[in-house]
Amino acid sequence: MRRKSRNLLSHYYSKMLILSGAVQRAKAKALRGDHILSLYFHNPSKKEFEFVVEWLKKEAFHFISVNDLDKIIEGEAPFPKGAVLITVDDGWASNIDNMVAVANREKIPITIFLTTAAVETGNYWFSYAKQATRMGLGYPSSRNLKKWPNNDKADIIRQIREKIELPREAMTIDDVKKIASSPYITIGAHTVNHPVLPNCTDEEASYEVKQSKEIIESWIGKKVETFAYPNGDFGEREANICKEAGYKLVFANNPGFITQENLHERYKIPRIAFLEGASNEENICRIVGAWHPYSKRIFGL
Repeated sequence: MRRKSRNLLSHYYSKMLILSGAVQRAKAKALRGDHILSLYFHNPSKKEFEFVVEWLKKEAFHFISVNDLDKIIEGEAPFPKGAVLITVDDGWASNIDNMVAVANREKIPITIFLTTAAVETGNYWFSYAKQATRMGLGYPSSRNLKKWPNNDKADIIRQIREKIELPREAMTIDDVKKIASSPYITIGAHTVNHPVLPNCTDEEASYEVKQSKEIIESWIGKKVETFAYPNGDFGEREANICKEAGYKLVFANNPGFITQENLHERYKIPRIAFLEGASNEENICRIVGAWHPYSKRIFGL
């Protein structure tokens, strides 16, 4: 009921933004080259992702890859007008049909950041935590566990894993190898276990950032040069570890655009989230950047 009420309120708020001209103004800024739209997804339906692609194409946007972004940063390509960069976190199995197939069909570059342990075992730690909450097993929620020291959180998840089983939700290694052969798909790293990195010790953080890169490279036979911070949480230590590991581009979750002013901040590239389950109107407001200036105070999202 709370989710339904939230979506109803946000739908009317989105309509207001559209009718007020806020979306049109935000769209015009991107099309004239004020900034690059940097969007990220997790596990959208095929219908949701197709809607975004179709809307952006209809509005005269074009899609760039992380390699294109690197060239822009290096001055080997001009700062573009109407450009959109799409990234995807975690490596959900449903991404294959819902996003990869669409990207290949529409010839759109996307980058998928993988959590390697989930690919190897089938599931994410937060899925176990959420299922334990649904079953009333008395463990802390996934939201609360994100605040715990990483080792303590891992102990709780080990206990939960012994009590429940989940169907596979992540891609397999064979899936990763197959999609990595597409010219439109870039594979990046998203740590081994998807911890909140600032909650890790120095040794844990270094392992998560560096080992995930090595594992994925062994799977796909290509260099992995992009990384996304789990949960968007990072500090100077995490940025330095990414630099040491040899990543060229590292993505945060702070909502914002890629501008000429922040273009060279390679280790905290902003992204705007697509919200699965929200209305099309809300997500239009989100992807052009009209949603975030005021909505956090209203919706907390």
